[in-house]
Amino acid sequence: MAIPVKLEVFEGPLDLLLHLIEKNKVDIYDIPITEITEQYLDYIRQMEKEDMNVMSEFLVMAATLIDIKCRMLLPREVNEEGEEEDPRAELVQKLLEYKMYKYMSFELKDRQMEACRSFFREQQLPKEVREYRQPVDYEALLAGVSLSRLHEIFQMLIKRQEDKIDPVRSTFGRIEKEEIDMDAKAAYVEEYVRNHRCFGFHSLLEKQHSRMEIIVTFLIILEMMKVGRITIEQQEACGEIMITSRL
Repeated sequence: MAIPVKLEVFEGPLDLLLHLIEKNKVDIYDIPITEITEQYLDYIRQMEKEDMNVMSEFLVMAATLIDIKCRMLLPREVNEEGEEEDPRAELVQKLLEYKMYKYMSFELKDRQMEACRSFFREQQLPKEVREYRQPVDYEALLAGVSLSRLHEIFQMLIKRQEDKIDPVRSTFGRIEKEEIDMDAKAAYVEEYVRNHRCFGFHSLLEKQHSRMEIIVTFLIILEMMKVGRITIEQQEACGEIMITSRL
């Protein structure tokens, strides 16, 4: 027979379930699902303020309890290990986690209240005391240290610094970005083609001052050949590439 539950506020469906379990003094690992479900549904019926956001959470849990109740009436499912699965296992796990967090919150609240009752006195030391530093006894510090021992320590520190240097990356040079004006270079190549009419590609590249300028010049020559402003001819493999203007 269901016991009517008349309580004001619960923080959620798990809080209500945990209260019902503790009130009935039942084993959380062996929940009498039928009795708990009836008591849970009784509480929902007695809720005075029907806040849909709150009610929806309680109704979802009610549906879960009814589903578990129905599965308890059916033959138990068997897992891969050949053991029967308890339909209440997932619910029990959630209740245990909620109970742990709830008691932890109580502990934190107690500590906060204790901290509010604690008072600390500001440090009030004389300036001479605050600025005092114990003198260093260099004789005691260097007791037993010989010149050879100092040399060993020095060599050890030098080696430690050398070990931090990457033997490969430390030999790398610095790569700097070279800015090239494409429009100015294109105008230069076009003027060169107009003035020379027919010339070797090698002679054009000799006028360039860097690898990047050679690459850009080569790309400009390819573009001019594509649009039909020049023709390119090579008589033999690895021979001179001759460029003829069609401007």
